[in-house]
Amino acid sequence: MTPEQMAESPDSGTPLPPPRPLDAIDQDILQMLQADGRASIRSVAERVHVSRANAYARINRLIEDGVIRGFGARVNHERAGQGTSAYITLKIVQNSWRTVREQLRQLPGASHIALVGGDFDVLLLVHTSDNRALRELVLTRLQAIPEVLSSRTLLVFEEEDLEPQG
Repeated sequence: MTPEQMAESPDSGTPLPPPRPLDAIDQDILQMLQADGRASIRSVAERVHVSRANAYARINRLIEDGVIRGFGARVNHERAGQGTSAYITLKIVQNSWRTVREQLRQLPGASHIALVGGDFDVLLLVHTSDNRALRELVLTRLQAIPEVLSSRTLLVFEEEDLEPQG
């Protein structure tokens, strides 16, 4: 396999194999694990009607192929003491995405970072304890990044994570 055929993992920068097609069993496993990331191999195997060894191999392949990036908890940010959420749009210097992305990853409360097309270049979701912390993040931390040309903050009044159907 040539380096050109390998995609790069956004999380680790390590090369990933080219994506393999997912069959209906793989899709069912993904749906089940999205709904309950702590599901046992046995319960996954029973639900998708394959052996435990087959389910184990499929889950490992999905991890190795970068389809499954990890397992974690879905957090209620307000109950966790981060009751202020905002989407922040950024205009950045052309060709500075990788540099800006690395700096944004270091921001406290940064939850999602996306390079987008349109009137702005980057969409950032942050969760902070209150408006004062959000103000500090935007006016001090973001504006200190030299490649950030401008920002616009959209305060979130109410939010809901869409739960996968499992």
